[in-house]
Amino acid sequence: MNVETNNEIGASAQAFANSSWYLTYARPRLETVALQNLQQQGFDAYLPLYKSLKKTDAGIKAIFVPMFPRYVFVRPSHPAQSIAPVRSTRGVAQLVQFGNELATIRADALDAIRQFEQQRNAADVAELSSLRPGHAVRFHNPALSGLEGLVKSVSSLRVTVLLEFMGREQLVSVEHHQLKVA
Repeated sequence: MNVETNNEIGASAQAFANSSWYLTYARPRLETVALQNLQQQGFDAYLPLYKSLKKTDAGIKAIFVPMFPRYVFVRPSHPAQSIAPVRSTRGVAQLVQFGNELATIRADALDAIRQFEQQRNAADVAELSSLRPGHAVRFHNPALSGLEGLVKSVSSLRVTVLLEFMGREQLVSVEHHQLKVA
């Protein structure tokens, strides 16, 4: 009898671990504040971040931005925990609802998002760049502005472009931000 009770408790804990997550809508640009405050209150909270490239004066820089701006996933960390405090959490605007039903996402769907996030965040700048060998590009470098060429190779720091200049083919290496796909 005692073994069955332990198995039932184990099954209940497993079912809770696979339970759905609720969706919160954060105040503008306060996703990380909402995430931190939800975690401090003992909730399981998750903010998927997306590695993106940003053009700066110094070149291309990898930054992490919310994959779903203004949305943070949350669930109680144990079965007895109420989600009522989520509504008044600093950084949270509201729990997302459809009519009277709270919006949820299955745990396995969230696991797929986590897996995508890990793969994307492990990628280097060359893998994230939209520039690929064989693509036609246009220069935005002041010295070569307006000229077009074909991408020969892409590295994390530079792109080598085959350019026809003064009747001859030349290989030119420039930083990612100095090119746009033509």
